Amino acid sequence: MAARLAALAVLALVLGTLGAVAWRAGGLGALQAADIGAARFTVVQALVSATLSALLAVPVARALHRRRFPGRAALISLMGAPFILPAVVAVMGLLAVFGRAGMLNDGLAILGLPRVSIYGAQGVVLAHVFFNLPLATRLLLQGWQAIPSERFRLAAALGFTPAATLRHLEGPMLRATLPGAWLAIFLVCLTSFAVALTLGGGPAATTIELAIYQAFRFDFDLARAASLGLLQVALCVAALAATARIALPQGFGAGLDRRTVLAPPVGRALRAQDAAAIAAAAVFLIVPMAAVLARGLPALAGLPGPVWLAAGRSLAVALAATALTLALALPLALAAARQRRFEWAGTLPLVASPLVLGTGLFLLLYPFAAPATLALPVTVAVNAALALPFALRTLLPATRRLDADYSRLAASLGLFGFARLRLLTLPRLARPLGFAAGLSAALSMGDLGVIALFADPAQATLPLQLYALMGAYRMADAAAAASLLMALSFGLFWLFDRIGNHANA
Repeated sequence: MAARLAALAVLALVLGTLGAVAWRAGGLGALQAADIGAARFTVVQALVSATLSALLAVPVARALHRRRFPGRAALISLMGAPFILPAVVAVMGLLAVFGRAGMLNDGLAILGLPRVSIYGAQGVVLAHVFFNLPLATRLLLQGWQAIPSERFRLAAALGFTPAATLRHLEGPMLRATLPGAWLAIFLVCLTSFAVALTLGGGPAATTIELAIYQAFRFDFDLARAASLGLLQVALCVAALAATARIALPQGFGAGLDRRTVLAPPVGRALRAQDAAAIAAAAVFLIVPMAAVLARGLPALAGLPGPVWLAAGRSLAVALAATALTLALALPLALAAARQRRFEWAGTLPLVASPLVLGTGLFLLLYPFAAPATLALPVTVAVNAALALPFALRTLLPATRRLDADYSRLAASLGLFGFARLRLLTLPRLARPLGFAAGLSAALSMGDLGVIALFADPAQATLPLQLYALMGAYRMADAAAAASLLMALSFGLFWLFDRIGNHANA
């Protein structure tokens, strides 16, 4: 019953808002010539961003797989950080390095070279590579680690060169893994909003998400915003359909799950190549964040009162969205362990972006209430829905093991309902529940999507307040607010993950 109610709630939110968008749009007739250009730029920048992220991740993941060095585990863990890093904070970091007054341009000025601009298409692509290079690296590294160690031992016994290993072992793995990673990143870049809002925005660098925001917020052209929403959904559905068909089987067979401990390839050139790949990735990830912290932490105590109030609102929104996400994800995951249709219900929010859902909710609420008065509840609902697919993916492997290992025993003992939840389900799922809660809280904490459509300054969350400080060129306060947002996002993720691990201990 709980799973059915959760599925109906998700279906009502996603399909109801999409239905409102489709009804208001009345087709794609409200689109303008500039909107076609925005769609073209959206697809092109997503293609370029995904391709660069995937290709650059190959040497980094390969080097991390075959080299052992102090701090390797910490660096691999760091590869997951940009996924939960608020986009507006990452933009602040990139501006500190690549912006008009950033470290790169200061260095170019010293050398007498012309300055470069981060604004426009190049800035959007750069920011997307910053976010998605670590994600691609982690996905490819998992692909390398999934190759049975016996295959590498056999290759070493046969005297394979690095080129032969690439051809016979690593190449097939990349053909199976790289397309799926590329398409996942393409989908992320397709629905990016905060990056385009801060680094794009010109006529030649406007995405569909940004066009929706402009049509909604500045022109109040609901028909055009709805038509753009339909176009966005169509692109997302096409990308998801391609994702389901693109992956190829590796065909390595099973191994004995032994850890791969082999001598790394020798040769000064190979060592230098691997060291350069790892060092470049580490610098690219760490320096922007370190620049934000170096500038923001000293100014943290001097932040104005509205920023702290916005931080409190963001915390309240994140905690409420996390509770709602878990209330939906847990029954869906338990039901999906036996019936796959519940899994599809939980992944449905992937077809819509925050602004599309926000536009639909605005259209539904506008006849009955002032949408601005419902800005925070709407933000909670949308953030919970958008975090649901990630939480469900985190819980599903554990719920399937739980069902396979304990369902018959629980039934024979008459363990049902709340007693089963308290004595069996929650203790066995504590670790993935903690991780899912941390991920949901961090994603909600840094969201700059729906709140940008609905909220007025009196209801601003911390990401919206940070964006306002950047727009007012109060960069010291903006850096301090970015540091606070980063600390709260990672703090929530760490706290929930630790609670889950402690409860499972």
